[in-house]
Amino acid sequence: MGNLVAIVGRPNVGKSTLFNRLTQTRQAIVNEEAGTTRDRQYGKVEWLTKEFSLVDTGGWVVNSEDVFEEEINKQVKIAIEEADVILFVVDVLNGLTDLDMDVANILRRSRKPILVVANKADNFESHIHSAEFYSLGLGDPICISAINGSCTGDLLDKILEVMPENKPMEVEEDLPRITVVGRPNAGKSSLVNAFIGEERNIVTDIAGTTRDSIYTKYNKFGLNFYLVDTAGIRKKGKVNEDLEYYSVIRSIRAIENSDVCILMLDATRGIESQDLNIFSLIQKNRKGLVVCVNKWDLVEEKNQKVINTFTTAIRERLAPFTDFPIIFISALTKQRIFKVLETAKRVYDNRHRRVSTAKLNEVMLPIIENYPPPAWKGKYIKIKYITQLPSGVIPSFVFFCNLPQWIKEPYKRFLENKIRENWDFSGTPINIFIREK
Repeated sequence: MGNLVAIVGRPNVGKSTLFNRLTQTRQAIVNEEAGTTRDRQYGKVEWLTKEFSLVDTGGWVVNSEDVFEEEINKQVKIAIEEADVILFVVDVLNGLTDLDMDVANILRRSRKPILVVANKADNFESHIHSAEFYSLGLGDPICISAINGSCTGDLLDKILEVMPENKPMEVEEDLPRITVVGRPNAGKSSLVNAFIGEERNIVTDIAGTTRDSIYTKYNKFGLNFYLVDTAGIRKKGKVNEDLEYYSVIRSIRAIENSDVCILMLDATRGIESQDLNIFSLIQKNRKGLVVCVNKWDLVEEKNQKVINTFTTAIRERLAPFTDFPIIFISALTKQRIFKVLETAKRVYDNRHRRVSTAKLNEVMLPIIENYPPPAWKGKYIKIKYITQLPSGVIPSFVFFCNLPQWIKEPYKRFLENKIRENWDFSGTPINIFIREK
């Protein structure tokens, strides 16, 4: 299981700046105004050979004029529930506020490791002011400046120090892991139940180390893999909580641990922004994808035209990655659900497909000859040789040429499309590398 670190704190203490600093990206929009972060930020952090996921919980405060305490408290509770380590960000310049105290009261009750991060300590004089944060009762404040990055290395060391040890799952590693993801009420549980419904005895439940994903060994009809069910995990008291957020955080965990993701869409609702959120998580983690349109039994007209319209709409929303299978199913009437598993297995095989170097060159070189990369400043670019890298999480192809730096994105996409036309890599992302020969 990947470790999850959550950033909490009242608005405008610099949570997003810290997020950007630690993930070394500029994903989150940073602004002087409170409540700028609207999106849930999610990224990966690498430090000293360790890797963990980071979630910035900012941005649920619906109304930036008046800060809703309950909204912030809600985020903090979700973070306590889901994260392994919590970074509680406070602001040295503004000092301690009532809202900080409220957050600290909730955090003190949790058993999770909590680090008080005193941000905006841009110079050493301001470190003295951090002493007042001892009164939060959560240990030594760590002074940092997210804007200029001072002391963020110490913070990362500390995170790794307090991070709980990962217990590896007792799972046969070589079996494919297939995860069903989607927003609440898209029919994830019904699908999983339909898969394993009739002969209960073949099912072995290996509950994960966290109570979220349940690994179910599925061994039927010559298919053998783990189904990771992210559905049905909400505790009863939590149903009215921020469902969207829960399902995104839960999906993060499940997607990171899987090989192929089955993204469930609801035929009666089309694609919504949350589906796109989950899709982008699958993309960021470079996982295989099968899209399932569920509740097909509720659609009035089911002719080919409707199917085509649906398919085109889905591919357009999820472009530029369009080479993935789409299946119309009904988990209720069990229509075409076996096809889902077959397709997921096929996508898994595609992720591990090897194309021989001879075959690659035989097919691709004539295509490249007919459509060479555009010349750059009068220099012709020649691709001489192609090979697939021996290992890797996803299929990766290397094209050797004389001037690799002048081959731009559109031509890489052209090469990728040609590879997809000639070999079945449906559902899996591909890496294209261009190297000097």
